Amino acid sequence: MNPLRPVILAAAGSPRMKKVLTGTPVTAGIVRRFVAGETRRDLLPVVVDLLGSDRLISVDFLGEYTTDRARADATVAEYLSLINDLAALGRRDPPGVEPAPVEVSVKLSALGQALPVDGPAIATDNLHTLCTKAAEAGVWVTVDAEDHTATDATLASVRALRPEFPWLGTVLQAYLRRTESDCADFAGPGSRIRLCKGAYREPHGVAFQHASEVTDSYLRCLEVLMRGAGYPMVATHDPVLVRAAEAMAAETNRPAQRFEHQMLYGIREAEQLRLTEAGYALRVYIPYGNEWYGYLTRRLAERPANLSFFLRALVSRS
Repeated sequence: MNPLRPVILAAAGSPRMKKVLTGTPVTAGIVRRFVAGETRRDLLPVVVDLLGSDRLISVDFLGEYTTDRARADATVAEYLSLINDLAALGRRDPPGVEPAPVEVSVKLSALGQALPVDGPAIATDNLHTLCTKAAEAGVWVTVDAEDHTATDATLASVRALRPEFPWLGTVLQAYLRRTESDCADFAGPGSRIRLCKGAYREPHGVAFQHASEVTDSYLRCLEVLMRGAGYPMVATHDPVLVRAAEAMAAETNRPAQRFEHQMLYGIREAEQLRLTEAGYALRVYIPYGNEWYGYLTRRLAERPANLSFFLRALVSRS
């Protein structure tokens, strides 16, 4: 595993480091590689361009860990407007038609899960509001993963809403020791699971710490999903895992329209286009908003190449 990962993830939670980086003018140009802008006006041309290249999209309005009810309500309002705008760009098929070209991703802590009174219930109600709107608009919704302390509450919210919205997706993180079991629980008919490696700083007791362990766990989890009756979403840039997904799909006789690859905006553009041209569904995860600091630092921790790019740009422009 990248030896700088713990340091970078510690920086993700450092208010002092956040102030230094977000207050540096040169940082803005670097952020634009990974974040589509701060407003929907910035975002929508990026979405149009990606849809025009036959890629699918998932949009995340950045923000998390809110402990203010008004802020949670504002996030819901932004997502409702976002769904309206995205619906105007994509097909208006029912969300159960796969793969839907347009999706939104949402963190429940941004919807109020961490509020001091009835946070999980408030977040579930807010998620229901978004799913209701998305169902009308033909847009998918996937609930993002956060650190391990939120996993039980997040999966409980998803389970509560799936009877009404069976297309509701969620994210499972392969570095958590529990995830293989969670994959088995969520591999049933109609389920949509985005499997990623994991991007938070987690203790040894709940998460694998070495890169080889995480890769092995990802492969085990992916096999569970590929052999299940749901719709796996293979969220990785790792060439080994991308090839493994293609091999598992062939081995399990899973057609190309019954799973998808997912990659982040600004990362491995050539590989995104290769997968699309090869006939695979490829969805690009596009973040926007001014709360980009935590997102960016986790992306730097995931791949040393991202950190090298960031540091080179800072040196060359400062």
